[in-house]
Amino acid sequence: MERLSQRRTDPVTGERYHTTFKPAPTPEVQARLRQNPRDQEENIEKRLETYYRNVKDLEDFYEDAFFVNADQDPYVVFEFIESCIIKPLPCRKF
Repeated sequence: MERLSQRRTDPVTGERYHTTFKPAPTPEVQARLRQNPRDQEENIEKRLETYYRNVKDLEDFYEDAFFVNADQDPYVVFEFIESCIIKPLPCRKF
């Protein structure tokens, strides 16, 4: 929720910022930042509700999918995904 709801875009340059992780460099830029309506908390909550309502069906449909811990360095995530595609581990069949 925090990651999405605090995203902002500079309408002049198109540069993207985050109020916590990548704040605007100057007060002038900060003053002109805009939030996409999709990033408002109530809209994020609706999207999350839809996701949780449908996630089981998606998991059943994509039974050969693998889970990725994306809370890591992007290069580690990339290497993990690449290893799953190139040399996939044998999976259990139920």
